Amino acid sequence: MSAPPLWLLAALLAPIVGSFLSVLATRLPEGRGIVLGRSACPRCGHVLGAAELVPLLSYLWQRGVCRHCGGGIDALYPLLEAGALAVALWAALLSENAGDLWASCALGWLLLALAAADWRSYLLPDPLVLALALAGLVASALLIPAALADHVIGAAAGFLVFWVAAALYRRWRGREGLGLGDAKLLGALGFWVSWEGLPSTVLIAAAAALLAALVQGLGRGRLSADDRLPFGPFLALGGWITWLYGPLAFG
Repeated sequence: MSAPPLWLLAALLAPIVGSFLSVLATRLPEGRGIVLGRSACPRCGHVLGAAELVPLLSYLWQRGVCRHCGGGIDALYPLLEAGALAVALWAALLSENAGDLWASCALGWLLLALAAADWRSYLLPDPLVLALALAGLVASALLIPAALADHVIGAAAGFLVFWVAAALYRRWRGREGLGLGDAKLLGALGFWVSWEGLPSTVLIAAAAALLAALVQGLGRGRLSADDRLPFGPFLALGGWITWLYGPLAFG
């Protein structure tokens, strides 16, 4: 029998990865253990069995509620499982070889976890950002070794630009705007998209964040400069689009 195509392997693996991503996104910001902690219902404490941990299917089978107490299951879990599957299929459509596919999956899956953590807790966990940076460095060294220096410069430039911007905003407004986590995330993305991809990453992120802020404000019937919106998910989107399709053409 011939081996299954790589895209199918990635698609089958994706929901399992997504389930683990949900654990990372919820536990790391709270400082909880990852390896030893058992999955349990946060309301009644029931430890989940194997049948209750099947990605996507368990949520559908239980109709989104705990079988023991009837409490709702956090929708983050099926969303990240489905999101990880979407990342794998999207990457497969645009990848020319196995290296590209697995690199794209690694990037997309880590960005999903970071986006979810920042959206829920306004925190970008350092272990996830470090994993993103190391994976980007390895991917660049293996896939495009001739341009490795550009990607290292991109990492340094990405961090420094946002670090300076955050310091200037803090001095001007007297409060935090961009956090250090955003600077670290853009630095990690620099390993993936190089210095050439940083402007596109930031532009896409800013446009998406502005649109989200407008929608949020219109939904409440008012817009305010004091509205709080995590920037990490939008940086993740900008980095993902830039990695897949290349930098925007500004000329």
